[in-house]
Amino acid sequence: MKQVVQNYKSGELSVLDVPVPGCKPGGVLVRSSFSLISTGTELMKVSEAGMSMLGKARSRPDQVAKVVQSVAVNGLPATYRKVMGKLDSYTPLGYSLCGVVEQVGAGIDDVKVGDLVACAGNEHALHAEVNWVPRNLYVPVPDGLAPRHAAFGTVGSIALQGVRQGEPQLGEVALVIGLGLIGQLVVQLLAAAGVRVVGADPDPVRCELAERLGAVACGDPGSAAVENAVAELTGGHGVDQVYLAAGGGSNQPVELAARLARDRGRVVDIGKCRLDLPWNAYYEKELDVRFSRSYGPGRYDPEYELDGRDYPIGYVRWTERRNLACFLDLAARGRVDVEPLISRIADFEDAVETYRQLKDGELKAVAVLFRYPGEAGAGEAQAPAVAVPAVRRGPAAAPARPSRSPVRLAFVGAGNYATSMLLPHLARREGVELSAVVTTTALSAANAQRKFGFARATTDLDAVLGDASVDAVFVVTRHSSHAELTRRALLAGKTVFVEKPLALTEDELAGVLAAVEESGNDRLQVGFNRRFAPLLREAKARFGARTGPASLRYLVNAGRLQHGSWYLQQGTEGSRFAGEGGHFVDTASWLLGADPVSVYAVAPSGNEDLQIVLRYPDGSTATLSYVTAGAPGFPKETLDLVADGKVLKLDDFVRASVYGSKRWVSSRLPKARDKGQSAELASFVNAVRTGGPMPVPLESLVATTAATLAVQAALVGGAPVTLARSL
Repeated sequence: MKQVVQNYKSGELSVLDVPVPGCKPGGVLVRSSFSLISTGTELMKVSEAGMSMLGKARSRPDQVAKVVQSVAVNGLPATYRKVMGKLDSYTPLGYSLCGVVEQVGAGIDDVKVGDLVACAGNEHALHAEVNWVPRNLYVPVPDGLAPRHAAFGTVGSIALQGVRQGEPQLGEVALVIGLGLIGQLVVQLLAAAGVRVVGADPDPVRCELAERLGAVACGDPGSAAVENAVAELTGGHGVDQVYLAAGGGSNQPVELAARLARDRGRVVDIGKCRLDLPWNAYYEKELDVRFSRSYGPGRYDPEYELDGRDYPIGYVRWTERRNLACFLDLAARGRVDVEPLISRIADFEDAVETYRQLKDGELKAVAVLFRYPGEAGAGEAQAPAVAVPAVRRGPAAAPARPSRSPVRLAFVGAGNYATSMLLPHLARREGVELSAVVTTTALSAANAQRKFGFARATTDLDAVLGDASVDAVFVVTRHSSHAELTRRALLAGKTVFVEKPLALTEDELAGVLAAVEESGNDRLQVGFNRRFAPLLREAKARFGARTGPASLRYLVNAGRLQHGSWYLQQGTEGSRFAGEGGHFVDTASWLLGADPVSVYAVAPSGNEDLQIVLRYPDGSTATLSYVTAGAPGFPKETLDLVADGKVLKLDDFVRASVYGSKRWVSSRLPKARDKGQSAELASFVNAVRTGGPMPVPLESLVATTAATLAVQAALVGGAPVTLARSL
């Protein structure tokens, strides 16, 4: 197996091949799924290893004292050989992980092979593919908690033990100094306990994150903002507790703690910071200074950690193991959210480079996880497959009959997209009659009727669905209503055009297909218009047929939404990508001529930028970069397709080119940016008029919707999601 190790003498980091540990009695063998890098403790150790011998000595005076004592007892030569031998050897890294039980040792009856467990300990929860973990250093992961979130168990226990040492009570005010990984968790735990929290950290990004996670106010420890917030929240008395979660050599944290704590307040040291206590300040307030020892009672006790001897709960309520279980329970119930803390999930094989980037400051991170290969059974190595529902057409289905002319259309919804991108094309199309417009407010219906010439305007949807003269219904409402309105229109026997997305959840998608099966009506089109864009269609034709797998890259420079946009109402309208991501999945699938078989997605913490990889049956891949933080002047959509020695390039639907044995470049001066709405609508109207096949097979629409929904499952699981076709 492989394990991350470091030579403390040279500072060299490597991923080393080492033997798999044996499964001893009193513990279990655990195959790692995710392990967490402690960006505080571990990076301090990595940095120390890179120092000179003098620097190492200065950073660890406790070890220097041991060396001096050894010289006095054993002599200089023997001590030198002992010290050099210890320095010039590999030491492990890591102490917090989640994995799957692979083997159970004698005497263990609380878990079985295949169970998911969270593990702790700097000798037992290492950055290694397999670890032996004794009984009191693992706990089963609660149902519903993602493995990558369970990997936070140990650092969560450190934060939890620190909070317990502060003895917070409802309504109190606390100050957290240092908003790194531990500080962010302390903020959330205090907020969950009913404590109002002020945070202090020189990094404005971390301050903003802490405020999103529950802090009342945060600011630079040297600014007046922190003192003003404390004064306002406490009436000038000072905070009840101060939690020192900072590191480094500055004495500023303990001085700030003394200044902002109330009389007889508590100061809890969780991190490893300088503690030159200003005697007068601490004496005059009679401050209670407490230390928090790692994960809780049991830590550093070999009888507890190695021999599995528990402390009676009546005497020690919160042991190391019980703290670990408590934190996982809080995370599983949503009282603590670790997802925003994840800055990167790196492959285990990239461990050395990841540490280098962290050490050199290239990677600014709160938390970084290692993802291990082959985490079979963890529920996250292969995230639960998302079913692509089968399309079943009921036996009662009547053969499609040509519609009379003109084609009579009804619109449900008349918002900005309908009035700017759809209705202008339909209002001037021959053979089309705009029969009715339905909106929830009378005025918007009246405006649409006046502008586009609808025969009637109404707020009564049932009346329109029951009108036999209406041939087709356009659903152009907010995303949360698409699936239900589509279902009702299909059951009413109407041909349906629904703007993307078709559904926001798997249950909604299943409901639409149940309506297809019940009614026998499969006349459905989703507004995936890019595949109808004339420029892209011409470029695809000139590219020609493929013989080998393709690589497609699609950059969507989506930009930031304006404040107040209903797209931001994720609780009701779904994520932004769920709303419009189907466009890009459909375009990729159409260009590659197949539906995807798996989806993988990652996202930086704190924003909506997504990197999505779609895999197709023939080995082709499509990488979608959906970003919101780009420059507004850059084109919104750029696409490259590479296969068989050819390249297709699309620049925002204004220019396209194909490179092969010959080069083709479209006009440099297009009349307008045409994303295919006009051609899409013409194709739809023709299908309604003639009763012929719908422009896009229903199976493709369902596959695209399922793939779009699978992006969220992939983000949560941190692994590729298989798109399983239902039978």
